[in-house]
Amino acid sequence: MLTRVVVAPSGFKESLSAEAAADAIAAGVLRVLPDAQVDLVPLVDGGEGTAAALAAATGGRLVTVPATGPVGETISAHFALLGSRDTAVVEMAAVAGLSLVPRDLRDPGATTTYGVGELLRAALDLGVRRLLVGCGDSGTSDGGAGALQALGARLLDIDGRELPYGGRELTRLHRIDPTGLDPRLKEVELLVACNPYNVLCGERGVARVFGPQKGATPAQVEELSAALENWADVLTRDLAVGGTDLRHGPGTGASGGLGAGLAALGARLLPRFDVLLDHLDLDARLARADLVVTAEGALDHQTPRGKIPAEVARRAKLYGRPVLALAGTLGEGAQDVPGVDACHGILPAPMALAEALFRASELLTDATERALRMIVLGSRLPAQAEVSGTQRPSSVR
Repeated sequence: MLTRVVVAPSGFKESLSAEAAADAIAAGVLRVLPDAQVDLVPLVDGGEGTAAALAAATGGRLVTVPATGPVGETISAHFALLGSRDTAVVEMAAVAGLSLVPRDLRDPGATTTYGVGELLRAALDLGVRRLLVGCGDSGTSDGGAGALQALGARLLDIDGRELPYGGRELTRLHRIDPTGLDPRLKEVELLVACNPYNVLCGERGVARVFGPQKGATPAQVEELSAALENWADVLTRDLAVGGTDLRHGPGTGASGGLGAGLAALGARLLPRFDVLLDHLDLDARLARADLVVTAEGALDHQTPRGKIPAEVARRAKLYGRPVLALAGTLGEGAQDVPGVDACHGILPAPMALAEALFRASELLTDATERALRMIVLGSRLPAQAEVSGTQRPSSVR
């Protein structure tokens, strides 16, 4: 009997927040199991919704401030002050996320993380002792250069002129002057919750892996890769803490290289789930489940590389719990995510992307219902069935 279902999804980018996805899945579960206890655990990975989720989980609050958006305009952004009042969570997507970049302006060589630095300064103004930066869903590829500029560093070309915003400008970077950096940074613990698989440079560098998703053409990808190589060289020479590998260190490519920029200031780059999920008591809730349902926009060969469904499945399997994963699209490798017992796409038929995004909540609810009905049907089948008077083969292909 399925009496307790844990619903632990990620958000669907540019469509559903994690909270909205959890609500949609719960609605589908209750269509099939109206008496079930549905435990909603909307999960965050450092991207959109992280600050709000952690504020809610700890009895904290969101602090709204004006800041510079990814294309240089002033926007209303926010960070979280956790319930302990000594920790602030700066969600980079709240000020430099891809959803804040208009589709006709998606050029990761021009966007900036300047607003991230402004949020960090605003959090320092509240006297916090710990700054936690959530990386994910970024619309930038400037290596964190903008954030460092907002924090007081001067990025200079060979003639001593300050560089404007944007990752492509880093090809002209000659020297970093750190004398103006906010001195309060030395008095706080700076932590970055990131995907450790993301690195700044090389063939798997952030510009090559994520640049196209942010609007970069093949030529722009190569331009950005070269710019970030130069950024790593100058950053290491002029600013980085000794022994820090800013080119290939785990997490240095997080959020378009923001991880590397903050690591140069002494930040610790930590696996995001180790930092974030403890606030949500996820393991204890999974241990009590009869079924775990997780979800994300895409399930594919990238999922095991630090995505939420893979982490949920890994933890659920520590307690022997079955896992169903729902996804907007099922790509190559969707069937092979460790710990996922079954996966199900939410689209009932081919449709335009715009329609799928608009109807995402409805589609996710309906897909949950379909999947749950199959699970319930399977649970009612006899362990041994007869086919034409003979015992069913143990394997049917």
